[in-house]
Amino acid sequence: MLNDTDTFFKMLSDSTRLRCLLLMQAEGELCVCELTHALNLSQPKISRHLAHLREAGVLVARRNGTWMNYRINPDLDGWALSIIQQTLDGVRESESFISDRKLLDAMTDRPGLVCCA
Repeated sequence: MLNDTDTFFKMLSDSTRLRCLLLMQAEGELCVCELTHALNLSQPKISRHLAHLREAGVLVARRNGTWMNYRINPDLDGWALSIIQQTLDGVRESESFISDRKLLDAMTDRPGLVCCA
């Protein structure tokens, strides 16, 4: 689990990691394929960033067949969870967050129906 403030803020300092976290905070658990679709980035790039977040204790992963699903670690300290939520509240109406959400919402083969890609 993450107990290092410096590491937590380093994880937030990368825009790809931050975008992933904000989508997970808004949506709950997301599959790698959903994040690649929403952020329009390659699977290896998304997976690398998610691995950093998982190793730092910010995310937890769950395997669903061949798919990996990620969510924010519910055991993070309250201050860290609060920062993620406050950041989401602050950017919810921003063009970039709205764009990411629209792409995610437009994904026709989201997990739960038939997984993806």
